[in-house]
Formats: sequence, structure tokens, C-alpha cells
Amino acid sequence: MALSAEQEQLKKEFIEVRGTWGDSWEAILTLDPGFLKSYLEFSAVPWRKNHLDTKTKEFMYIAVDAAATHLYEPGIRQHIKAALAAGATKQEIMEVLECTATLGIHAMNIGVPILVQVLEEKGLRTGPAELTDYQEEVKADFTRTRGYWHAFWDEMLELDPELFAAYTDFSSVPWRTGTLEPKVKELIYIAFDTAATHLYVKGLKLHIENAIGYGATAQEILEVMEIASTLGIHAVTTAAPILLEEAAAAEA
Repeated sequence: MALSAEQEQLKKEFIEVRGTWGDSWEAILTLDPGFLKSYLEFSAVPWRKNHLDTKTKEFMYIAVDAAATHLYEPGIRQHIKAALAAGATKQEIMEVLECTATLGIHAMNIGVPILVQVLEEKGLRTGPAELTDYQEEVKADFTRTRGYWHAFWDEMLELDPELFAAYTDFSSVPWRTGTLEPKVKELIYIAFDTAATHLYVKGLKLHIENAIGYGATAQEILEVMEIASTLGIHAVTTAAPILLEEAAAAEA
């Protein structure tokens, strides 16, 4: 179906502001141009304020889309392409993915305190045990490499120091060998913790504190959250092309 002059103008504006176009956006434009225009205004806010540079913004989109709680492949591809165009290296983008892969440890961050609570309720635990020399060494390694310690690691370190040591090594790779500045790494953690598909409050607060400690401004952190807030559009970018296909089939 041919686009109207108004739709063509909106398409041009979308490409100018967001730097991308595809079948999903074409389907939305065909079905409801007013909705696409509203989304453009919503998603364009961080692109018009530009507290973060273009490359860093693309890193935030990659983190949100590649997170295990979302895995939106079209967005991953789009934003990796855009990050490369903005000057990112393969190593930098790999580092974004490595930081994002740490999301899985939240199974332990949430699960271990509940396990401890149940053990205490059943009289199977009376309190934290004193750390061994090995546990103290693991804690020091994490603190030295990652630059912080938080109380929610205490019980995991106590109950399974081998697991925590392995996680320390795993999560520290981008901190030991990477090239992204610490502030950007903390913004990556904020991006996937604040995303609607995860909403990990403890981690979000911790990484906001860390990011500010590394020099991030409130405006930069807000811009990360604004980028994560656009995640909901994937309901439409995924389903609108299907709607067009099924409607055409029904009409036929």
C-alpha cells in the first residue's frame, strides 16, 4: 500500500531522528501513523538532550535488548550496527555483552537470602559463621577488582565460597581486561536492572551509587532509564507485521 504524503514525511523524520528503518516500523506506520509519531517523540528524548554520547547510548540499547530477560534479537542487531557506525569496536561491544551476562547471578542474590530465612525459621541456622582465610581472600579479590562490596554478597560468600570465587572471576573479566571506563560499565548494569523485563531494585540502587561514584550525573543516569523505558515498543514491533500478515490472509 502506497504511503500518503504525511506518512512519507513521518518516515523521513523517524529516520533522521532515530537513524533506522525496517519492516516493523513500516507496519506500524501503515496501521497507525499517529502512534508511530507519539513513539518517535517519546523515544527521541535522550537523542535530543544528548547527555550521553551516541556510542554510549547504543551500548545501553544493546544491554537492554541482549539481557537474558529480554533477548530481542532485531534490537540487538540494529543497535550493534549503530554502535559500530558510531565508532565502537568489536571489543567494546563484547564488553557490553560480558557485563550484561552477569544478570544471571541475581538468581543467587534473591534466592540465597530466602534460603537463609527458611533455615533460620526451621532452626537449622543460628547466624552467620566467621569467614575463613579463603573466604576473606575471595572477598578482597572481588572488592579489589569490582571496586565495591555490598552486604547482599555476604551470605553467598559464606554458604558457597567456591561459587562466589567462580562468579568473581567471571564477572571481573571486563574489569580486568576491558577498555570501557568504569562509569560506562556501571551504566550498563543500570540499563538492564531498570528494564521492565528485570526490575532488580537492589542492584539498580547499588549501581546508581557506583555510577555516581565514578562521576556519572543524574542526567546521564536518567538518560539510561529513558532508553530502557522504550522496551515496551517491542510488543508492537514484533506483533504489527504479524497483524498485517494475518489481516491480509483473513481478507483473502
